[in-house]
Amino acid sequence: MISVKNVTLAYGKRVLFDEVNLNFVKGNCYGVIGANGAGKSTFLKILSGEIEPNKGAIEISKGERLAVLKQNHFEFDDCTVLNTVLMGHKHMWDVMHEREAIYAKADFTEEDGMRAGELEGEFGEMGGYEAESNAGSLLSSLGIDEQYHASLLKDIPGNMKVRVLLAQALFGNPDILLLDEPTNGLDIETIGWLENFLADYENIVLVVSHDRHFLDSVCTHVADVDKQKIKIYTGNYTFWYESSQLMARQISDKNKKTEEKRQALLDFIARFSANASKSKQATSRKKALEKLNVEDIQPSNRKYPGIIFQPLRDVGNQILNIENLSKAVHGRKLFDKVSFSINKGEKIAFLSKDPLAVTSFFEIINGNATADAGKFEWGTTITKAYLPLENNEFFTEGVPLMDWLRQFVPAHVTDADEPFLRGFLGKMLFSGDDILKKTNVLSGGEKVRCMISRMMMQNPNLVVLDQPTNHLDLESIQAFNDGCQTFPGIVLLTSHDHTFIQTVANRIIELTPKGTIDKLCTFDEYMEDTRIQQLRAEMY
Repeated sequence: MISVKNVTLAYGKRVLFDEVNLNFVKGNCYGVIGANGAGKSTFLKILSGEIEPNKGAIEISKGERLAVLKQNHFEFDDCTVLNTVLMGHKHMWDVMHEREAIYAKADFTEEDGMRAGELEGEFGEMGGYEAESNAGSLLSSLGIDEQYHASLLKDIPGNMKVRVLLAQALFGNPDILLLDEPTNGLDIETIGWLENFLADYENIVLVVSHDRHFLDSVCTHVADVDKQKIKIYTGNYTFWYESSQLMARQISDKNKKTEEKRQALLDFIARFSANASKSKQATSRKKALEKLNVEDIQPSNRKYPGIIFQPLRDVGNQILNIENLSKAVHGRKLFDKVSFSINKGEKIAFLSKDPLAVTSFFEIINGNATADAGKFEWGTTITKAYLPLENNEFFTEGVPLMDWLRQFVPAHVTDADEPFLRGFLGKMLFSGDDILKKTNVLSGGEKVRCMISRMMMQNPNLVVLDQPTNHLDLESIQAFNDGCQTFPGIVLLTSHDHTFIQTVANRIIELTPKGTIDKLCTFDEYMEDTRIQQLRAEMY
């Protein structure tokens, strides 16, 4: 068990945590959630001992080992990949080296022999003799081929480093596992492997993630960081979100009797409990939800942005026609002979194992890049709004948000006065003096929210979204997701967010160096279709 006792942390006048008291127990996985800047990553650093609180203490049960997903990708550059993983079990690593040092002595004494015997026993109890084999298997499961295992970390591709550091954290079955954004840099298949690994994990896990599908797959509890406190709630992220929203509606409903409200909440818990029995963590989740009291459900204090795209006109019969579009970069074929047309009512998720492929495709159809071959044609009724992957070019000058947004007012708006502009900024939670904030001091999340304000102001009937959840907190992601689901127009998107794609897209198009795979289905249906997976293997 890990106990948090009266932990307080402040930086000057800014108080992150005030008298926080919590217990994290074996068998549970806690999803640590909270708005950007609330202190989620800082809390994990307090638990690991990297940051010392101003007051209070962290207590870990005697003999329990804690492991952390390292954020410094250069710390182990001069170590081999395999040794980096082995270092995840520090005590085993220390024993291994002391043992080797004794055997290397030229004047081996009787005392050395006694010590070596002790170390051999300890080494064996920790699984030391199978350590290299287990570390290798773990690396392979995370997509690190055996050819890299003896390489120095600085010599392997950059996108593999985070996988090695993740293997380091997972190695040796730690009693307490702290993971900050573990899915960053992982492909869909590897995320699925990690979900299964953590779902079967029997010790304590705390994870910070903006991936709702991942949180739903692995978490038994949610630790909500809000207003300098942390509260633990039973259930995964979706249960926390839907139950808190339901409780808020129940409180505001003056016409419903108390008993009716209580019964509605009990029915909600029962329904989720039944669904939990089908999950990978069936037993622990179901038992936890069955023990949950209605009184444990609290309304959320969070503010959610209002992301609502309102088209000025409906799309016509011709939306977008693509004919034999191809693109290569530095001799690397991104996609080839892409041909398709878009129909009314379609919301399309674009996939590729090469992330540059979809970004390049979106840049081409938005007129910001050129294809090597082929052509595309937009329908005359289309008004599109584009959220690019990179937005730095929009924020080169330090101007107030109000003035920044004013430069993007579309031609059909005749009166873009202050209330008009405030309305779009306010929907993205820029209120009061926030509109005076200069654009050159905005965070990554604030820049994306500005870009969404700009998009909403265009009144588009088609939106193009390249990784729309990047830099956003869970509240903004949820609002964006809901806005795309209810949007009556066309959506073209690519995302690492499983839930976003699954709930929005009704058609999947995968861009490959050997053509396209095009299927009218949901994302889950696409990934579960064995014929499609065989075809995917052939196309790369």
